[in-house]
Parts: sequence; structure tokens; C-alpha cells
Amino acid sequence: MHRILLIDDDEHLGPPLATYLRRFDLALHAALRPSAGRALLAQPPAPRWPGEEAAPFAAVILDVMLPEMDGFELLRQLRRDHPQLPVLMLTARGELADRVVGLELGADDYLPKPFEPRELAARLHTILRRATPAPPQPSPPPTGAEAPLRFEGLILDSLRREAVAEGRGPLDLTGTEFELLLLLAREPGRVFSRDDILTRLRGHDAELYTRAVDILVSRLRRKLEPLQCIKTLRNAGYSFAGTPL
Repeated sequence: MHRILLIDDDEHLGPPLATYLRRFDLALHAALRPSAGRALLAQPPAPRWPGEEAAPFAAVILDVMLPEMDGFELLRQLRRDHPQLPVLMLTARGELADRVVGLELGADDYLPKPFEPRELAARLHTILRRATPAPPQPSPPPTGAEAPLRFEGLILDSLRREAVAEGRGPLDLTGTEFELLLLLAREPGRVFSRDDILTRLRGHDAELYTRAVDILVSRLRRKLEPLQCIKTLRNAGYSFAGTPL
């Protein structure tokens, strides 16, 4: 069972949501203040009930409107202290600016309030799949589509979920950023539209929000610098322009 941390000052949200998410194999822990949430993240994992896996938190659900500090400042701290931890932002419905800022700061996904718990569960499972490495493979080493993708200055290992830049080592990518890079690199030269990318990353029932793709690509490009392997085709989309080895 994956442990999920909810940081939201609505004291009436956590208990019923925890009950609902347990049927989807998600164990929700709630914190009403950013300081309490950060304290829970810093504690060694411990089960709350028999059968709950004593494992680190697998993802965070983070509200924008919080006491002590807003969700964006807390997101900055989480990205600094827990760079690989998936974060789903809860935003006010219709507040496009909140979604843009959250994605620019490194959120993996967003969900407008009020939301359907079933959609939240689906979004959580999607970002957890993106963040979970594949199990180790027995010898001989994988071949074909499972073999590492090698380009000039960059190696992508889908099994380890690792992107290694020449001279710099593994890049600090979120699960969403790695999934986007892998999607493009598996078919170099193919142009993926923004809607194509959103559908592949979030599923067919995703709310299409094409600005999110531009933000993710911008974040990814900054982390890949000085490599310039993602090409923009105006009014068409994006393609991978790395040189295969």
C-alpha cells in the first residue's frame, strides 16, 4: 500500500478521503500545516494500522492555500529537500495561473478543487507509475526496447528510470520529466503534438491543458543544458533531436 501525504488545512477533507483511497491501495496521512507536513516527511516511516507498509511517502498532495506559507513556497522546499518525490497540486477551479506556477516549480500534476475522489486516485496512480523504477531484470541484459537508449552526450535507462548526461552523471529529473524525455527519445524525429503528449502521460481521460506541456518541456530543457536535444516545431509540437550512438 502506497503512503500518501496530504497537506491541506481543511480538517474535514482528510478522514473521508483516507477511507475512500484505501480501496485503491493508498494509505493517506494528513497534515493541516506545512510545518506538520515537513515533520512527517522527515520522520522514519511507521505504520498506523496492521498491514500498512512501513515505507517512505510515495507522493504528496499539496493545496495551494495554506497557513504559515502558501503551497508554492512549500513546493519549492519539497523540490529542494525531496527532489524525486511526486507532488500533485490542488488548485482553485479556473485558476490557470496557479496551475502554471505549480508546474513551473516542479509539480508533477494538478487537480482543480472541488474534485472527484476517483479522479484523484487515478491521478495518484499515474504519477506513482511514472516514479516507480521497474524491477531488476535477470541476466542477460535487456535488449531491444528495454536496452538503454544512447545518444551523443546522453543515456536513458528505462529500467533504472535514469537519465545520465556525459560529464555530469545522473540528472535530477522528476518522474514526469523523465517520462516525457523517454517518450520523445524512443522515437527520435517524430513530432508529438501537445495533446498527444498529455494523452500519453496522463491517460485518455485527461483534461487537455496544452500549456502544461510547454512548461514541462521548458523545465526539462533547463535540466538538460547544455544539451539541446528537444526541438520545437511551431504550431506542431516537439521532437527529440539527439544523435543516436
